[in-house]
Amino acid sequence: MQEGQFSRTALGAAGHRAVHQVREGGRIFADPLALRILGEDAAPILAEAEDHPARRGLRMFIAVRSRFAETAARRAMNEGARQIVVLGAGLDTFAYRLEPIDGLRAFEVDHPSTQTEKRRRLAAAAINVPEHLTFAPCDFERAGLAEALRAAGFDDSRRAVFLWLGVVPYLTRAAILSTLGFISAMPGGGEVVFDYSNPSHTIVDPDQRSAHELLATKVAHAGEAFQTYFVTSELHEMLRALGFSRVEDMGPREMAAKFFPDRASPARANGGHVIWAAR
Repeated sequence: MQEGQFSRTALGAAGHRAVHQVREGGRIFADPLALRILGEDAAPILAEAEDHPARRGLRMFIAVRSRFAETAARRAMNEGARQIVVLGAGLDTFAYRLEPIDGLRAFEVDHPSTQTEKRRRLAAAAINVPEHLTFAPCDFERAGLAEALRAAGFDDSRRAVFLWLGVVPYLTRAAILSTLGFISAMPGGGEVVFDYSNPSHTIVDPDQRSAHELLATKVAHAGEAFQTYFVTSELHEMLRALGFSRVEDMGPREMAAKFFPDRASPARANGGHVIWAAR
């Protein structure tokens, strides 16, 4: 993102989550705060969605990744985890929808400019910041995640689940490895959900490849270009080398089978993925 500016891709992702509540009734991912947090942007975003039905594919992917991530977080909470970290939180509302649980701590880690804009929107929408939530400002490319979290009261000796959506493609490989290394080395046990994309030249379906390349051009023009892609098999090897022993990867084929069984399944699994990894 550009220095000193609110992330436009964060607003775009929030818009897709909100439109999903209206166009598909939140069938895949329900978020009653999605429209409210958009504030003055809600009406134009909904109007634009009506004019661009081709955006449905990206909207569905964002809905699926949100559901996948929140399901993993709630599963960890049911198993006793009491620290939830939302990395690159943008306008995500998960922490504001979490039911109070004794000992629960949620941390939103993001660029200071984006956090400032989010807090403005929360106040304007009368969305209260829950007692369990702490904001932890951090620039992933320039500052240490560990230091930012510890300053906010995070305890790496306790189990934690990290939700890292819509961020990894925009970072350098070094920054990604640094964050994953921190999570995998946590004494208390860490797990992470993040999304990634295969290189565009490996996406066989021409419509899907064209849609991805169009998105890449759009975010680059917004000053937030994609920087990193992963070949799935190589990413899994990298995660194992970092110490993650359990990996669940949902690609286009798995998403189609689970959420869109009435549609033809993609011939190959290349494209956008969402992945869960734990030690």
